[in-house]
Amino acid sequence: MSEASHQGQKSITSGKLGRSAQLVGTGAQVGMNYLKHYGKKSIRGEADLDDLHKENAEVVYKTFSELKGGPLKMAQMLSIDQNLLPGPYAQEFSQAQYSAPPLSYPLVVRTFKREFGRSPSELFDEFATEASSGASIGQVHLARKGDHDYAVKVQYPGVATSLKSDLAVVKPIALQIMGVKESDVSQYFQEVEERLFEETDYELELERSQDLSQSCQHIHNLRFPRYYPELSSKRVLTMDWIDGTTLDKFADSDASQEDRDRVGQALWDFYDYQIHELRLFHADPHPGNFLVQGQELWAIDFGCTKQLGDDFYYKNFRFLDPSLTQNQEELEKALNALNVLLPNDTDEERRSLMELIIPTLEVLAKPFRYERFDFGEPGFMDAIYEQGEANRSHPTLKKMSGQRGSRHSVYVNRAYFGLYGLLARLGSRINIVTPGWLTESMSPAPVSS
Repeated sequence: MSEASHQGQKSITSGKLGRSAQLVGTGAQVGMNYLKHYGKKSIRGEADLDDLHKENAEVVYKTFSELKGGPLKMAQMLSIDQNLLPGPYAQEFSQAQYSAPPLSYPLVVRTFKREFGRSPSELFDEFATEASSGASIGQVHLARKGDHDYAVKVQYPGVATSLKSDLAVVKPIALQIMGVKESDVSQYFQEVEERLFEETDYELELERSQDLSQSCQHIHNLRFPRYYPELSSKRVLTMDWIDGTTLDKFADSDASQEDRDRVGQALWDFYDYQIHELRLFHADPHPGNFLVQGQELWAIDFGCTKQLGDDFYYKNFRFLDPSLTQNQEELEKALNALNVLLPNDTDEERRSLMELIIPTLEVLAKPFRYERFDFGEPGFMDAIYEQGEANRSHPTLKKMSGQRGSRHSVYVNRAYFGLYGLLARLGSRINIVTPGWLTESMSPAPVSS
């Protein structure tokens, strides 16, 4: 195919100073909008906060989508949990889960020449000049060599080298949007930064893609593409091209309940085995990372993965035990072990936390209370959102300071929240197997109606 320029974003700001200036300018505009909002409120006595959030969300997302990389990935992460953001931000940022404006082909050629010393047309017989999909870190092109089709993921220029400086400037914007103090969340930002650096390393992604694919190949109705090290590098990753339907489109189709259950079970078993057996898991459960082909689910992107140590694993999944919420002393011990409760908490703070933690645990662990659970159950996800909103807006919790919980919980929570959301959208009925080390303390599980 021709290497002539095609439609697409023709440049991406790759220099640290240029990217920082663009982000600082966006932050200043957001701050100015807040000043205007509160000025109107003091003069007129009223101002629509949703309008302010909508205006700011559009400004922020426009900049993040143009810069791609860390800023766009941050938008994608924040949008998964609807309770982290005001509604207009969650809606605007949700675009980052599916696509981003693609880069024009000459920039792709430049990346290939830097990585391989050759252009795409020299490595492949055919190479689509327009991306088939674009996301936060890179975009995917369809290529052909002989009679075989390949999916070639090409990283956006400057993403890796500017990541640290990007996140340093994005952090104040994110803190303002979420309404939290940096001192209370610094460990979580450090965790996100480390995972994002890993995502820019396609050689690491290649290694983990092959390892997890091999380890999980026994899971029924789950498939993986083959990867090609000789056509991959630190900034380019090549795998089989898979023709299929993205998980969200499959969920919105007229698929039968049987097919929804089959695909959902494969998805559940995939995460269950990774987290509870391998302790290394795919930590980016959005619909674009999975395809449905026939009656099989394909996992096609391992850019974001998370390793769990034994100490955190046992402390965290101890909360699946339903008897824990019936024993306040043991529950407090478990919460202290994960630093959810802190030594300097007042009696009122501890009481407020316990009042919210118990119903939160009940709703989040609900699927594990059953041998078979219907994720299409009316109100299940609504209950999660409502409890999250109750936690976020609780007056005592809003005043509490200190870094609570473990940094490792960020991606575990992200994985389960995303998994629950996908299974609810599918309306899947899932056979649940509770981790063996917990079953001795749990009574026999019923089947949800």
